[in-house]
Amino acid sequence: MEASEAATRYTTALQHHVAFFDRNKDGIVYPHETYIGFRALGFSRIISLSAAVLINGTLSYKTLDTRVPSPLFPIHIKNIHRARHPNHSGAYDADGRVVERTLDELFRKFARTFPDRLSRDEFRSMQKTFHKDPTQSARLASSAEWGFAYKLLKDENGYVSKEHIRRTLDGSIFYYMEEKLKEEKSKK
Repeated sequence: MEASEAATRYTTALQHHVAFFDRNKDGIVYPHETYIGFRALGFSRIISLSAAVLINGTLSYKTLDTRVPSPLFPIHIKNIHRARHPNHSGAYDADGRVVERTLDELFRKFARTFPDRLSRDEFRSMQKTFHKDPTQSARLASSAEWGFAYKLLKDENGYVSKEHIRRTLDGSIFYYMEEKLKEEKSKK
């Protein structure tokens, strides 16, 4: 499923964000699909495996239509809004839609060097404000999530643009990055 196809199937940015990892396009993301999605974005096998375990292990139950956990750890995209955690940026509303105002406010507050992009230190300062949950595991999950984002989004000078963060929130950056990596590999 390409970004445009996901846009017609899902109604919220958060659903679009997760749809990239639904490699067989059945509306459910299994751990092996999360792994494949991370590999498609250029992450190592170890990071991809760790991400699959962490993401599916923590989000699966919250997205199920039943109270009975599944040993397959599926994430149901239609219910992903239920899995928002306390350490989120506030960039999604309760239904999974992007809150542009929040993104604008974050950049007004943290983008000191350039108004439209964040340096590594500015990005880390922003990330630390998301640690609202007192549990170590929640803070670790948030740090990992934003660490993945930084690695994926930074430019050659270490800056992350506002547009790239916006495109990460709606998932469109993932399709772009996958294609970019494929092109780079085909040139070698």
